[in-house]
Amino acid sequence: MTNVVLITGATSGFGQAAAYRFAKAGWSVIITGRRLERLQKLAQELGEFGPVHYVQLDVRDATAVAKAIESLPEAFQPIHSLINNAGLALSPLSAQDVALEDWHTMIDTNVTGLVNVTHYVLPQLLKADKGASIINVGSIAGQWPYPGSHVYGASKAFVKQFSYNLRCDLLGTGIRVTDLAPGIAETEFTLVRTKGDQAASDKLYQGTTALSADDIAEQMFYIATLPAHICINRVEVMPTRQAWSAFAIDRDA
Repeated sequence: MTNVVLITGATSGFGQAAAYRFAKAGWSVIITGRRLERLQKLAQELGEFGPVHYVQLDVRDATAVAKAIESLPEAFQPIHSLINNAGLALSPLSAQDVALEDWHTMIDTNVTGLVNVTHYVLPQLLKADKGASIINVGSIAGQWPYPGSHVYGASKAFVKQFSYNLRCDLLGTGIRVTDLAPGIAETEFTLVRTKGDQAASDKLYQGTTALSADDIAEQMFYIATLPAHICINRVEVMPTRQAWSAFAIDRDA
C-alpha cells in the first residue's frame, strides 16, 4: 500500500516543497490551501509523479476541515503522515502598535487551524501502519524571543508544547510527533508578514545564506521515513550564518 501524506498550506514555501519531495518519492499526496488556482496548478504538476488529491481549505474553519477529511477518496486513506504547515506571521511592529485583528489571525491560523486539522486527521493516523507521523511546523520563535514576535512567537510556542503533549497521549499507538522549528528561510514568509513589501523581504535575506523551502522539505521527508521505532521530538534548524544575539539592555542616555 502506498503511503499517504496530507500537507496543509501547500500552495507556497515549505508546504509546496514538501509536496514535491513526497510525490517524487512515490507517496500519494493530499494538498490543501486557500488559493484554488495555485492548488490546481500544483496538483497538475504533481500528477506527473503519482496520485494527488487537492482540497481548497481554510484550516481555521473546523466544519470545512471535518468535511474535507470525511470526503477523502478511498485511495487516499488512511493518512500515514500529517504535515501541519499552514501558518503565518503578521505585523513585525512592536506589540503596542499592532492591530488586534492581526493577532487574532495568527492565533486562528497557527493555533486553532493546527488543532482543527490534527483532531480530524488523528483517526486516520490511528488506522495507518506503525510509523505514522505528525510533523508540526513550528519556529525558532517558539523557543527564542525577539522584538516584533509577540503573538507569532507565542503561537509557535504553543506548537512546541502541543507536539510534546500529543506525544504523551499517543504513546503506544505508534504515531510519532515532531515539532520542526526552522530559523530564517527564504520563502514568502516576509512578504506575507509585511503585507507585500518586497523591499523588506529582499533586505532580510540580503548578503546572507538563508534556509530554502527545499531544505525544510528534506527534513520533513527524513522525519516521516525514519524506522517506526524512532521519533524525533523536536528539530531546530537554522542556517549556519544565523545565531543568537546578545540580550538587549535599556540604558540611560
